[in-house]
Amino acid sequence: MGFLSGSATFDRYRISNDPTGVFGKEHLDLLKKGQIKSAGRNLYEKPCVGFLGGAHLFDTEFDFEKNIIGEAMHFAIRIDSGQIPGPIKRAWTHMELSGIMKDNPGGKPSKAQREEAKEAVEARCEAESKKGNFKKMTVVPVLWDSITQTIYLGTTNEKPADSCLGLLNDAFELEFSKVTSGKLALEIAETMDATEAVYDTAPSTFHPETNGNVVWWNAMKDNYDFLGNEFLLWLWWKWEVAGDVIALSDGSEVAGMFARSLSLDCPIGENGKESISSDSPVTLPEALLAIQMGKLPRKAGLTLVRNNEQFDFALQAETFSIGSARIRQVGNETEVLDNIDRIESVRQLSETFDLLYGEFCQARFVEDWSAEVADLKQWLGSEGKSVKSRNRKAA
Repeated sequence: MGFLSGSATFDRYRISNDPTGVFGKEHLDLLKKGQIKSAGRNLYEKPCVGFLGGAHLFDTEFDFEKNIIGEAMHFAIRIDSGQIPGPIKRAWTHMELSGIMKDNPGGKPSKAQREEAKEAVEARCEAESKKGNFKKMTVVPVLWDSITQTIYLGTTNEKPADSCLGLLNDAFELEFSKVTSGKLALEIAETMDATEAVYDTAPSTFHPETNGNVVWWNAMKDNYDFLGNEFLLWLWWKWEVAGDVIALSDGSEVAGMFARSLSLDCPIGENGKESISSDSPVTLPEALLAIQMGKLPRKAGLTLVRNNEQFDFALQAETFSIGSARIRQVGNETEVLDNIDRIESVRQLSETFDLLYGEFCQARFVEDWSAEVADLKQWLGSEGKSVKSRNRKAA
């Protein structure tokens, strides 16, 4: 379940304060204390959030062998809510109004009568919820890695994520922040003594009509998540111009490509969106034409290979959410990894991606970024001409 088998979808949260110390009995006790207990509760009014052992939907057993794996802890959080479908609530409302209006058939209910019916339906919703009817159970896997001081939360949906983070904070008194493109840039820039360069940065202008505007950014203070869009465009250019292998700061190399899917959007909100599905979406004329017109990548499927491991995943540019990540050993397609190896592979995926993003940050905040942008704009121009030429020949 979660990070120990199959593909993984997650956001990362960097821990800035952890008062709990080394994983041990105290952690398991806190998981047991906060385990899910939703029986008899009014889930319609307020969802119930609690811990699971992580093996399956009803697993409330916690022990060292299952939950503490090397220097990481794996478990899950379940969110139980009473979600009564709209058609059922409307049917109940109709039934209540029919009873109220039985002495006045065909007439219109008054405001007071409609309010009476509404209150009756709400009471019925609460009663059904307490019985356990219409219960929805959402399970979110959690991997807490003490080596990197990171929590991997197995959802990219904001509402369940908030519930999970609240429970983690209450149970373990952790302080953490989400690893977005802007937050990771600040983290990496600090190691390069380039933090001020991030504080002073603004969106780059790759097309004269955009003028550095990004509608989904909206110039929010202390938010540099537009850097994720620039990173994907820079990566696209790098792989096209310099080849698909990039040297990393730790002495290793990563080979990569855009694969499976690509979503682009107009940064000034005028020229629409583009969604492309293909084995290699960046090679299609419509993809090249989109960036030549000024659109920026917002989500992309990526394949990275480093240290004999291949990582296939979807990346959301601003939030750096990872979707449907699959990890496999190159040349060993059928090998089944044990839990320790699986967790190490998740670490390696994060490390590989962070090192690759670090190369972008080096170019963006330490080296001559204006020269890099000039070269990138020249490439965009030449690609645009080639697309137009191909389109004329096709016509």
